[in-house]
Amino acid sequence: MILVSGGTGFIGSAVVKELLRRGEPVAVLGRDAEKIRRRLGTDVEPRVGDVRAPASLHAAMQGVDVVINAVQFPGSPIENRRKGWTFEDVDLKGTRNQVDAARTAGVRRFVYASGVGAARDAEKHWFRYKWEAEQYVQKSGLEWVIVRPTWVYGPEDVSLNRFLGFAKLLPFVPIFGDGKQEMQPVFIDDVARVLADAALRPGAANQLFELGGPEVMTMNDVVKTALEVSGKRRPILHQPAFIGKAIGTVTAILPSPPLSADAIDFITAPAIADNRHLQDVLHPSLTPLRQGLATYLGESRTASASAGSASA
Repeated sequence: MILVSGGTGFIGSAVVKELLRRGEPVAVLGRDAEKIRRRLGTDVEPRVGDVRAPASLHAAMQGVDVVINAVQFPGSPIENRRKGWTFEDVDLKGTRNQVDAARTAGVRRFVYASGVGAARDAEKHWFRYKWEAEQYVQKSGLEWVIVRPTWVYGPEDVSLNRFLGFAKLLPFVPIFGDGKQEMQPVFIDDVARVLADAALRPGAANQLFELGGPEVMTMNDVVKTALEVSGKRRPILHQPAFIGKAIGTVTAILPSPPLSADAIDFITAPAIADNRHLQDVLHPSLTPLRQGLATYLGESRTASASAGSASA
């Protein structure tokens, strides 16, 4: 049995679907069993627990061979300290709690979906917390695998789709900063396949992999490509990052803030991976950005319509 924690989220749900496609028995850890069933159907076993509440995890880990920790807090990367949705509470302490429960329950392997940039001396606290979580996993005595994705995109992402949402409402697409930071966007289906391989392949044991897409481009080029694939023509309007931080500082007082100053730093930072070790061990096929976007935006629908007309 493979347990996916955070299995109703963007990355977690894609991992669950990939594991089911491979015929693996899957349990999903979440705070609401009914939400798990609505989201993923009856082919998965709901396990109720909250990674911030250690006592809730012990029963959820019983009979599990591998745990894949794909938990992201609601609204990430916008932290909400009032509700305990922070990188410290979820990424660091939540991972520690899961590892402790997994070790007690006799879990064999623990897979952690971390992030590119995790480092002990990282400037930003979210990367430091992810690095601390990685260290805890590696020192747990369990078989472990750590995967550090870059900027993940797909039909349900809340990052690139937000820019496309702006294109529907505005005659331009606003971007904080100059948009020149280098990105290596990775398609959600590729992330799901790599995390499934990390759970299942013997050769992945006790390995750390960075994971990015096959292309390095600027944020401006990422957004332009997405607009082209979706069939929209919009200019990009750059806004100074300090304006976004000022807005984020003010909105941080709201019960559910839509933005934060830290989130501006998060989305304007470069995200580049070194895929060499990943390719040497797992040999994944990585999807170019335009090809990935075309599976759920305009070009894919156009291609499907054309194929349907031809077959008719």
